[in-house]
Amino acid sequence: MEKIWFITGSSRGFGRIWAEAALERGDKVAATARNTASLLPLKEKYGENVLLLTLDVTKTEQVRSAVQAAFDHFGRIDILINNAGYALVGTIEESDTKDIRSLYETNIIGTVSVIQAALPYLRKQGHGHILGVSSGLGHLAYPLIGYYCSSKWAFEAIHESLATEIKPFGLKVTIIEPGAYATEFGSPNSIKQTSTLSEYDPLRMQVMEQLQSLEQGNPNATPPAIFKVVDADEPPLRINLGRHNLPEVSAAYQQRLATWQAWAAVADSVQG
Repeated sequence: MEKIWFITGSSRGFGRIWAEAALERGDKVAATARNTASLLPLKEKYGENVLLLTLDVTKTEQVRSAVQAAFDHFGRIDILINNAGYALVGTIEESDTKDIRSLYETNIIGTVSVIQAALPYLRKQGHGHILGVSSGLGHLAYPLIGYYCSSKWAFEAIHESLATEIKPFGLKVTIIEPGAYATEFGSPNSIKQTSTLSEYDPLRMQVMEQLQSLEQGNPNATPPAIFKVVDADEPPLRINLGRHNLPEVSAAYQQRLATWQAWAAVADSVQG
């Protein structure tokens, strides 16, 4: 049976790739973007199987209208993918609080707005699968992108809590955690650079050199993994994309456990 998808951030990157892959396999897609002009080729190729919707996730009323339009048009939504988001690059000291708020408005509040708008429909229909596009950085934090990492840590917690809350309604949640992929995520449309302080220039150079040597995956190779997740009777709460996340996250948690264990006597002594 065909599935009906609602995807935020469909204009480029994973959102665009997964939207087109879903349409190619015969599913239907409500594809959303702040500017739907970039989505017109999908409409020309897939016709009535795709619904183009203008959506800025930071505008709550626009979110509600888009979600309602998708349900009105297709009658149901089987898969909801929260993919819209961007990165803020700058040290903790350099980043302006306005830029931090804007980041959270998109990556966290926007995501929550989509979920809250869709849940009444999903609960009523008694089935549905919410996929949240996080990152391996939902478990790690690196210099220069600390605020972006923090948004993904919050994203992970929200979806983990959500999974338990909506399970009784027959609804499922999966957190997608891509590693480094050669998408447009590093483009000016997906990244915001803060002002800089010269004191951090050596660190900035070091991080940029490391990024240049980073092996990036091919995003066009990812649809089969997404299809396995959405077609599974018991999908995972979390799934990595790419081969690098698991070793890095495992090492980070081993180090955390070692530190907690080393300080366990101090922790235990203050139980009271």
